[in-house]
Amino acid sequence: MPITTSPRAFLGSVLAAVAAIAALSCAASSPVVPTDLRIPLGTWGGDSGGMIVEDTSMHLHIGCTFGDVSGRIPVDASGRFDVAGSYMLRAYPITIGPTVPARFTGTIDGDRVVVTATVDDTVEHRTVVRGPVSLRLGAAPQLGPCPICRVRGVRR
Repeated sequence: MPITTSPRAFLGSVLAAVAAIAALSCAASSPVVPTDLRIPLGTWGGDSGGMIVEDTSMHLHIGCTFGDVSGRIPVDASGRFDVAGSYMLRAYPITIGPTVPARFTGTIDGDRVVVTATVDDTVEHRTVVRGPVSLRLGAAPQLGPCPICRVRGVRR
């Protein structure tokens, strides 16, 4: 015996399937945010960048420049962060100060973070943007000729 479905029932089934697929797509694209809403401790690395997150600070290298933030970096429920710190624009091959104010913004998704440093260069009276750089927890920083100046737990 053939099964027949009314057009209205068929349309309802199609709409329900589309809604389920859309819900799964949104869930799959939601960032994985740390449960304590802070960037995890460790060394983060990537092309042209490196970051060391410790209990009391964050140290970030983008190319041959670096910045620092006091304290752990909080993130919101969407994985975004925006914190103030300081930045050294003239760091390699010799450091020429002073450090200047900076904002560090970005997003975290699981073991990956994307970070940008927006620097208020009070020496040359301009805004300098470094990044964004994409970093992965546990990966080695790839900074070319510019060495990362600290190793987690060891200050040089």
